[in-house]
Amino acid sequence: MKRLFSTILISVICLSASLTAQTYRHIHGWSQEINDRIEGFLNGTIPMTERKVAVFDCDGTTFGQVPYYLADEALYRYADLVLKERKDKEAKEKLKILDRMVRDGNNVGKPYVEDRVHFLAGLTPEEIETIGYNCYHDSYRGKFYPEMKQLIANLREYGFEVWILTASPEILYQKFVAGEFGISNVNILGAKCVIRDGVTTGEIIPPIPQDDGKAHTIETFIKAIPLIVGGNSRGDMDMIHESAGLKMVVNPDDVTVRGPEDGPMAGHTVKSYWEKEGALIVKCDDVRDPKVKFHTESWKIRENRANPK
Repeated sequence: MKRLFSTILISVICLSASLTAQTYRHIHGWSQEINDRIEGFLNGTIPMTERKVAVFDCDGTTFGQVPYYLADEALYRYADLVLKERKDKEAKEKLKILDRMVRDGNNVGKPYVEDRVHFLAGLTPEEIETIGYNCYHDSYRGKFYPEMKQLIANLREYGFEVWILTASPEILYQKFVAGEFGISNVNILGAKCVIRDGVTTGEIIPPIPQDDGKAHTIETFIKAIPLIVGGNSRGDMDMIHESAGLKMVVNPDDVTVRGPEDGPMAGHTVKSYWEKEGALIVKCDDVRDPKVKFHTESWKIRENRANPK
């Protein structure tokens, strides 16, 4: 009987320790009200034994997208610094793809997003990682939101798997995003392509994490219902609705009233829609660094709207 009592006592102590080991750390830069809501949500997940999954959009949600998406800057930068100096067939074909992308102009549209993958085809994964990392290091290194880094640190403290979704080529983003957040690069999901004999191809593996494809990516690759999902734009609507718990929106647009093609968001701005849905709306500083010269600018790609905090 003593042995049984001791076993039960030890189990209770261990359980108590595991429940109190997870400590919320205040996120500097967000209000006490926002912190209280996040802390209350996280504390409510402590007893859970199943997978705890958090999913976030990448550009504009975890780091700045002003004035240009990093994926665009990485490609146009590579064209300016490398391809324009070459006269070979491969370089000419890649520059033709960029010309097509510029003529398209819709850098959130499906053809444009797919052409980013086509442009990189033929390079090794290591070469693509380097292109993305060098662009991040030179032009975006200070643009990761400190509030989101603190949030993700809290999520990991509470035993969450953290996944980042991007419509950009995932190999382009994996190294620097994983490094910033201290998570595995396999948790950075983006536009995937077939890799054959150590070289990337233009053969795209669906779904692409864009619009409703982000929701399909969760179901296809993550295979769990997330407890928290965060995004920033209309394209994240379907993904955010996958959350079984906290819905978060970063710097939502409050200018453009969405049309009938935007489904349930029609007649609303992104911000007013998510206010109606009870999402947690947060602000992060996203403005242009005047000291950084962007190659994308000379290619006449549209700028993203600034979000000063």
